[in-house]
Amino acid sequence: MLLGQKIEIRPNAKQEEYFLKSVGIKRFVWNNCLSEWSDAYKRGYKPDEIYIQFFYKCLRERNTWIDEVSARIGRGAVDDLLLAFQRFFKKQSEYPKFKKRGVHDSFSIREKEKFSINGRKLKIEKLKTKINMRQKPRFEGIQKQITISCKGGKWFASILTDTSKNPFIDKVPAENQGGVGIDMGIKHFAALSDGTIYEANQPLKKKLKKLAKLQRSLARKQRLSNRWHKVKEKIAKLYYYITCKRQAVLHEFTDYITKTYKLIVIEDLNISGMSKNHHLTRAILDVGMSELRRQLEYKSKFRGCELVIADRWFASSKICSQCGLKKDVLSLAERTFICSNGCISLSRDKNAAKNLLNYGRDWIERDQKRMPELSKCA
Repeated sequence: MLLGQKIEIRPNAKQEEYFLKSVGIKRFVWNNCLSEWSDAYKRGYKPDEIYIQFFYKCLRERNTWIDEVSARIGRGAVDDLLLAFQRFFKKQSEYPKFKKRGVHDSFSIREKEKFSINGRKLKIEKLKTKINMRQKPRFEGIQKQITISCKGGKWFASILTDTSKNPFIDKVPAENQGGVGIDMGIKHFAALSDGTIYEANQPLKKKLKKLAKLQRSLARKQRLSNRWHKVKEKIAKLYYYITCKRQAVLHEFTDYITKTYKLIVIEDLNISGMSKNHHLTRAILDVGMSELRRQLEYKSKFRGCELVIADRWFASSKICSQCGLKKDVLSLAERTFICSNGCISLSRDKNAAKNLLNYGRDWIERDQKRMPELSKCA
């Protein structure tokens, strides 16, 4: 299996200069190849892989400084551009755009002979000294690819490893452990079917005043001046801090859930549709619901948990978790669910979480009954 891990690296001044040069060369190759591709279409030609590879060869001959870094960096930019056009022609993405300095700066090396990792030391082609890494790689196996990126003033190495060993095999939940329904929200980050409530973290909301102050300061500075760059770097570091705080909470929560429960049930939320409400957009995106689902999906797969995604139109909030009676109307202002039959009176979020757990158990029972029928048909 292919697993990726992102580790912070700590380059010295010369190594950072090499990184910046590599990022600039990748951006230069990408933008020139994209410009040539677009111009060829305007002239009536239909460029392909052979055309763009020949153009890159001519580009290297005209600009010999491209060879000051690893040759795979420029080749990687061409490969990325060809992949972007393949996705565009399949209508999976938009037309490729020109790269801008300081936005998603990164470069990749996809040949394992061009880099090596020994403990906490990283060696890259045409870089004489070894780069210090903050920690050793966590996964054992064949290292296929490395991507160096910069975010918030720090450099990171994303290592793609081909391994046959499951890194989560010692943290698999027992067979007799029960299930849990998770109702995600804004006021409460998550409500579990066992009654546990996790309060909303919202790291962006806590730093809005500081962020607004820095952005006002940036607006007063002369564009591209030294002070303008300093304030912009502070804003980037603050955004990186906010991202780390959000990721830490999500990883802690998903680790606990996948270690503790064998059956996990969540909702199939329409995040893009919910975000169109401009009153709630920032609060919804600040919680990180999509990232929570992504982490639950891959961690439950590694730990052998059963993750059930409830249907998008399943009315978990309107159904009584005790008797199954469904309400026709339930406004957002009603935070307490009161059953018309007098069965229960409890929090709306807790009732939804219990309904999700019931949904998951019913789904498992239906699936188990369907398996013998499928085997007979086979």
